[in-house]
Amino acid sequence: MESTYKLITLVGSSPKSFEDAIAHAVADASKSLRDLRIAEIEKQDCKIEDGKIVAFRVRFTLSFKYEL
Repeated sequence: MESTYKLITLVGSSPKSFEDAIAHAVADASKSLRDLRIAEIEKQDCKIEDGKIVAFRVRFTLSFKYEL
């Protein structure tokens, strides 16, 4: 069966880890989008304050099935 997918870019953030940042972003996206397929990491970075990491950020492309 042929399918069409839409791509969006999201940024997740967490004080714990990169994995936690993307997990929370995907969980939030799943509340309003259906049929999520692939998350492709584009960029990871950290916010640093006073020599300590205070936030892990992940920018990623998320695909989901496009329904007409």
